[in-house]
Amino acid sequence: MNFDRRMQAHLDLTEHALRAYLPKERLAQQRIVEAMEYSLLAGGKRVRPVLMLEFCRVSGGEERLVLPLAAALEMIHTYSLIHDDLPCMDNDDLRRGRPTSHRVFGEAMATLAGDALLNYAAETALGADGPDYLDPALRLRAVCELFGAAGVYGMIGGQVLDMERENRALSLDQVLETHRLKTGALICAAARIGVICAGASDELLEAATEYAQKIGLVFQIVDDVLDCSGSAQQLGKQTGSDARSGKTTFVTLLGEQGAMERARELTDEAKQALAPFDDASFLCEFADRLLVRQR
Repeated sequence: MNFDRRMQAHLDLTEHALRAYLPKERLAQQRIVEAMEYSLLAGGKRVRPVLMLEFCRVSGGEERLVLPLAAALEMIHTYSLIHDDLPCMDNDDLRRGRPTSHRVFGEAMATLAGDALLNYAAETALGADGPDYLDPALRLRAVCELFGAAGVYGMIGGQVLDMERENRALSLDQVLETHRLKTGALICAAARIGVICAGASDELLEAATEYAQKIGLVFQIVDDVLDCSGSAQQLGKQTGSDARSGKTTFVTLLGEQGAMERARELTDEAKQALAPFDDASFLCEFADRLLVRQR
């Protein structure tokens, strides 16, 4: 199967899982479900669930077994975007090509929608049952991996560093530290969970970790470049937000050309890390496409 067809297969599985695990019944509190769906089903690149599904596949596992975890991961990522866009945070009005949650539902409901998605991620990861799910030991290990990456030692910790370091001159090491957590932690968790759920070797787990750490930084570097040179129409979100917030980025430290050169080096290193896998062609091209993405 070529890259585009496998990518579409992963995306289709992800979208189906997201819709399958959201609440189905009509509730008195239906407005919160509508707010959850508004952001979760708005599209997006689905980088994290795609990585989880593919790493499970190339590690010898069955993709269907990790679908609840892939859906839970995307719920966590989406909740973080809702909260990131709030007036008390980045105060952004556009996300995934449409008005942000707080612009549509109000700040209070948007906050609750983010909270609800985080809680629902736990319900989905832990509560899914039946013959098409993991054995309890693997499930517990994967869930610990997921929520560890989302918390103070991962995404939340990175967000704190990002906020506290606004309007400060930072070193490259400090910027790397922030984004290894804020952007990279969930990307790394996606890859690791795929390998873990396949019951694969420590060698493959280490290789997946190195690959994901590298492409997580590439993703952020390209984001920084696009924030400077892209348009809101192209990206589906407001541009120039880093400059308005006084953030030190890879671009402010290295320039656009230098930042992209570093991204190319990281991409090459990421692909080299995949050597222990028998079939890494999709993941190699995935890394290449992240490097040249335009949104």
